[in-house]
Amino acid sequence: MPNVSVIIATRHRPDLLPKAINSARRAGRDVEIIVVDDASSDETVAVCKSIADIKYVRVDRNQQVAGARNIGLVASSGDYITFLDDDDLRLPGSLDEQIEALERTPDAAFVYGQAIPETENGERGEPFPMLCPQGDIFWPLLARNFIPCGSVVVRRSALIAIGLLDDAIPGIDDWDLWVRVTEIFPTAAVQYPVIVWRQSFPDSVQGSSNTVDVIAKASRHFRRAFTKLPRFAAASRVQQRRAWQEFSKHVAEHLAWNIFSELRQGGFSRAFRSARTLWLLHPIGLWFVCRRWMNLRTVKALIRSAATQRDLADAKTNFKKLRSNLDEDEDRSLQKSF
Repeated sequence: MPNVSVIIATRHRPDLLPKAINSARRAGRDVEIIVVDDASSDETVAVCKSIADIKYVRVDRNQQVAGARNIGLVASSGDYITFLDDDDLRLPGSLDEQIEALERTPDAAFVYGQAIPETENGERGEPFPMLCPQGDIFWPLLARNFIPCGSVVVRRSALIAIGLLDDAIPGIDDWDLWVRVTEIFPTAAVQYPVIVWRQSFPDSVQGSSNTVDVIAKASRHFRRAFTKLPRFAAASRVQQRRAWQEFSKHVAEHLAWNIFSELRQGGFSRAFRSARTLWLLHPIGLWFVCRRWMNLRTVKALIRSAATQRDLADAKTNFKKLRSNLDEDEDRSLQKSF
């Protein structure tokens, strides 16, 4: 029986898939690779059949990512499970290192690490998240999903206790799963990169590329599902209200950045959609964003970003730092990164 199962859901990415598979092989010593072909209509079938030592599962009707991952879970046999997008890369030895970390913390349901973001042009950014909290992370995770899905190695026993991914909420299904797991179990983390994470962009076919729709879906899911979780329902009204406020703040800042970025690049219709979503879903967040963005360094960076694309990246880096809610000691420890 393999130690860890790597589940790769793929659709119409025959050029990228072999690289993902090879990276999974190099990531651990005893790895089972399961490729779920989510009704591809191109040469994906031929590519998969030409690759040895993978378990290939094909479905004839598009299941979307969560549904395809669930099919892979049923087909898997490892004690540990991890998901890998077909355009992402696992770093060498990372699975073995994470499993060792998980075995040192037997109460933890899963271990996660950092992801190195990579743009469509191959440019790589600073690892995300900057800090990887561990232990009881239920409340921070409700505020925002800071866990790169492909960086997680989860115990099969935890998934048996919690259940499969919810395929009715594509785009936020991984966040929903981690919230349900962390409601009950503690979490382990490694403070270094374990994957290269290819970023979505407005014209890509990735589900997360439509940020505004994903945010609207996340807001609805928070109200309809997360507030019904036993741990949330049993919390004080103060704790419940604080959780929603923290979520709203992060969403508002994300949408505010989208508005600024799209306006700068001439994406007026997308900027309008972001502004409309921000007003309809989180109007109180406007006040918070304005108050928090009136930081001299941020204002200067935003003004400079009107000149060059590089300055825009610097502005976004500073913006991410503001969003991280760091206290002064943590803030000083990260100064050298900016």
